[in-house]
Amino acid sequence: MSVRAWMVLLLLCLLLGPQAQAKNKKKQLLPEDVLRAETVLVVIHPEAGEPLTNPRVNRTAQEEVEKAIMKWGRFKLVMDSQTADLIIAVRQGHASGPTIRNSPTDDRPVVAQQTDAQIRIGGKQGRPPDLTDPGFGGSEPRRPRITNEVGPSEDIFEVYRGGVKYPLDKSPVWRYMAKDALNGPEVEAVEQFRKAIAESEETRQQKN
Repeated sequence: MSVRAWMVLLLLCLLLGPQAQAKNKKKQLLPEDVLRAETVLVVIHPEAGEPLTNPRVNRTAQEEVEKAIMKWGRFKLVMDSQTADLIIAVRQGHASGPTIRNSPTDDRPVVAQQTDAQIRIGGKQGRPPDLTDPGFGGSEPRRPRITNEVGPSEDIFEVYRGGVKYPLDKSPVWRYMAKDALNGPEVEAVEQFRKAIAESEETRQQKN
């Protein structure tokens, strides 16, 4: 084989190598405790901001995710982080510009939701535990404030473990980020999480 032929063969190997590795890359399996989870709390991420022109976008995303989970039927929705096996934090994407954080519209002492087959009514008393470390000043109520936020334009859906102190300060066990991923009625982020659970369970069953 000529030197030129060897060089062409080497170049092809270099080009095809990364593709072969990508195809053989194993899918990330969800941890066993996530697959065993039964209860879930859906919250607006504490660092999420809303455009001044539409201060309910995160609240709407939270409700759409909850309705999709109700239709799914795998998890029971709760309103307390202390009883939640998993905590789902949502953040609606938006263009950069003036935003409001800790908007009063994010507070929801009473919940009344209905899907085609289910009705959910719930409430909470007192101030819930902080999901992130409040830092200096202690656990004081977070007050509304105006910022000039530069954040992602994509929606963010993150899954955290419950039953720990300041759960949202830990790394999420699963994350999905895409444009319009939190829009209802068919919430793409919930559908992707559902697929991730199904694939993880199927892989574990095959191994066993």
